[in-house]
Amino acid sequence: MTITGYEPLNTLKPVAKDIWLIDGPALRFMGLPFSTRATVVRLENGDLWVHSPTKLTDALAEELKVYGPVRHLIAPNWIHYAHLGDWQEAYPEAVAWVAPGVVERAAKKGLEFCADHDLGDEPETPWAGQLRQMIVKGSKIHREVVFLHQASDTLILTDLIESFETAKLPVWMRPLVWIAGIDDSDGKMPPDMRWSFRDKKALADSVEEIISWRPKRIILAHGRWYKHSAVAELERAFERLLRDRNWERALKAVDANKR
Repeated sequence: MTITGYEPLNTLKPVAKDIWLIDGPALRFMGLPFSTRATVVRLENGDLWVHSPTKLTDALAEELKVYGPVRHLIAPNWIHYAHLGDWQEAYPEAVAWVAPGVVERAAKKGLEFCADHDLGDEPETPWAGQLRQMIVKGSKIHREVVFLHQASDTLILTDLIESFETAKLPVWMRPLVWIAGIDDSDGKMPPDMRWSFRDKKALADSVEEIISWRPKRIILAHGRWYKHSAVAELERAFERLLRDRNWERALKAVDANKR
């Protein structure tokens, strides 16, 4: 097994009340070993909601039993579904909720699973009032559903920000991460994904909506997650995208003060 730097793997790690993360083993994507991370939320009725499921082991399954039944499995974007089928087999009563494009992408990769429901822009009934939810706009390819666990003010992202800690990476991979600009010194959206967002206004609108949620922390699927200063991290990661809007607001404020 590849060492990810986030050991111990495949075990629940508390984030706040009723929310945990799971650091999973690395998966190969575009030839690179990507660390993986799932998020588990216990809903008010005791059901467990699992975002971007990582590898399921017997020991992890035993841990989960302590906190409640696994009832909701979330595939939040078109490239985060690798272990969904294994979890469905282990938890046949769980409902699979998928982002747009997941089923088609999985089929192209030779993976088939039952998608019970598509995720939309509004919180689904089982977690309404507990999790905020939105599909990030602007790309016809990368349609990621983002969530906010309201009780803990925890924002749950997948690939909109990647923040690889280079000291935890193989030496040969470090220059590639630096060139892509997704190392932990300035984690952000990877360039290939950013290029897919042709409608920058729609993306900026989505990012500003997320910022308006005022999260305290951000869980990311790859690399270091942000335990505090979530709003500042969002503003930094999307600084270039929001720069023109922020300048316009600043100029309007100056003009207003002159009157």
